Amino acid sequence: MKSNFIKGIVSAALLGGAVSAVAGPGLADGAAKFVGNITTRGQVQSDFGKYWNQITAENECKWASIEGSRGRYNWSGCDACYNWAKNNGGHFKFHALVWGSQYPNWLNGLSVDETKKAITAWFDAVKQHYPEIEMIDVVNEAIRTGNNNYHSGYGKNNNIIGALGGDNGGNYQFVTTAFKMARERWPKAILIYNDYNTVQWQKNEGIDLINTIKRNGAPVDAYGLQAHDMMTQGGGAGGTGGGGGCLNINTLKSVISEIWNKTQTPMFISEYDIGTDNDNVQKQCYQEQISYFMENEHIAGITLWGYVYGATWVTNGNSGIIKNGNDRPAMTWLKDYLSKNKGVNTTGLNTGVVTPVEPVPQEPFKGSPIAIPGKVEVEDFDKPGQGKNDDGTSNESYGDDFENHGDSDYRKDTGADLYKKATGVILGYNNTGDWFEYTVNVAEAGDYTAIASVATEGSGTFTLSIDGKSIGEFEVSGTSWDEFNDVKKKVTLTAGKHVLRLDVTKEYFDIDYINFVKGEVADNPGGNGGDNPGGNGGDNPGGNGGDNPGGNGGDNPGGNGGDNPGQAIQTKLHMEAPVLSAYDVFDVNGVRLGRMMAYTMDEAVTTLKNTSEIKVQGIYLLRSVRNGAVKTVRVAR
Repeated sequence: MKSNFIKGIVSAALLGGAVSAVAGPGLADGAAKFVGNITTRGQVQSDFGKYWNQITAENECKWASIEGSRGRYNWSGCDACYNWAKNNGGHFKFHALVWGSQYPNWLNGLSVDETKKAITAWFDAVKQHYPEIEMIDVVNEAIRTGNNNYHSGYGKNNNIIGALGGDNGGNYQFVTTAFKMARERWPKAILIYNDYNTVQWQKNEGIDLINTIKRNGAPVDAYGLQAHDMMTQGGGAGGTGGGGGCLNINTLKSVISEIWNKTQTPMFISEYDIGTDNDNVQKQCYQEQISYFMENEHIAGITLWGYVYGATWVTNGNSGIIKNGNDRPAMTWLKDYLSKNKGVNTTGLNTGVVTPVEPVPQEPFKGSPIAIPGKVEVEDFDKPGQGKNDDGTSNESYGDDFENHGDSDYRKDTGADLYKKATGVILGYNNTGDWFEYTVNVAEAGDYTAIASVATEGSGTFTLSIDGKSIGEFEVSGTSWDEFNDVKKKVTLTAGKHVLRLDVTKEYFDIDYINFVKGEVADNPGGNGGDNPGGNGGDNPGGNGGDNPGGNGGDNPGGNGGDNPGQAIQTKLHMEAPVLSAYDVFDVNGVRLGRMMAYTMDEAVTTLKNTSEIKVQGIYLLRSVRNGAVKTVRVAR
């Protein structure tokens, strides 16, 4: 089956179905696909455009090369590649955004939160410097090899995996997250997963990774096969070079066919080399393999990994095809082959054209829009869709950190931090930049009061918008994570179906729900209860109390509100002598770390924050042994 190729890196003219040749520099000028190469010892050779029409920086665009010191960027080497492509009509691939190797040394030892901030800042810096990129190796060498090991050093001295959402049960969530982050920043780029030994040795593992991240919703456009494993011996990704013959061509064809059939994902040959001093073997491999790659409808382009003998990464640099200024037989053959195949495309694949991420719209979580007037339970954000629409709008429905710190099983397949608290489930650990969207249906246009139930130890802010237009900013303040209070603002809504968006503009706070009440709701100086429909009590059946006898207030004498006989009980309790109670301490994975004694939850919180027993900053949970009350504690170190 031929894939629906509709996104290209050459020109929009190629999308009409007619076969067009690649124009530009190099031997592949006019050929069906690009044939590119890399920098040589950190430089773009003066003869580069004589041979090649696509460029990848061997090292100069890697994170460690650009941001050796945190926050200080050196783009010069990467710029040389980008500018060569821009000025010469060639194609540029950024290599690579996320890799378990050649990341900055200062990343080692950072906490998960700090690593997330660093990765986000890195993505943002690349986006700012290169707002338009044709192709990106988003994630490099992340195939699992067993025992929590990967093709490169993910998790060895860094928290890259945790910062990008983890790898629970081998679901490659961290890879998925990186692709989603890349798609947000480069909606038109071809996003590539790149790895080695995916033909001879880890073929099945590579297929599993691609299929897993696609099921996760990763907007992956193409699979980069490095193709260092194109020889029977000495041709693996260890860079040993040396002896051996060419991988059997029928085996190669069978593997490429299997990868396509099982993943339906276009491929790039991304780092091709044949490391041998045997000219005849090298030429044979080029003849059999390059011609097959050029004529395979599911392979979009070829990048050779070096061309100057003695200056490539394999032993003695013997993968080079130009030696002492003279062409080796493989280069002679390549020139001849490409000269005879200009404009010829036996496969129908235009250069660099890959399958798109088919847009899938976000949907209301419970199947129908949330009615307004009424209460928006913040944990019921829309089910995320996939990809972007033609107008560039995203079909994602939330932008949390993809790592669930919460203790609730509700929607635990998402990365939202959901806790069992308040009226049932709340959104906690809200970081600056997090956002959530809800499809709503406003029954009647006019003025409303939006009343949010929130808790914090300090302050925070969030904004609400409808269809991208701000309707109000809410300031949150408080002294306890266990005391949920109301913040409200008058908002103006138009009738009909809309997307309501909550943006966290200042961390941290917890939020339970947002209640939209028609008209203006006056302040209730009496606290929680009274006739404030948005508060905890009153006549709001959707709140904590009202005519809901299970709530806190209304006509429920045991609650905190209504005509509130419960207030006297509360006062009496405060007058009683404090009782020393036990509190268990858990980490975010639910592992019990120990038990402490304190008179109150607040005292337990203070003790936990100050104890020397907790050596790692992060999120911890306190649970009262006496009454089961749970509190989230953020410990800084």
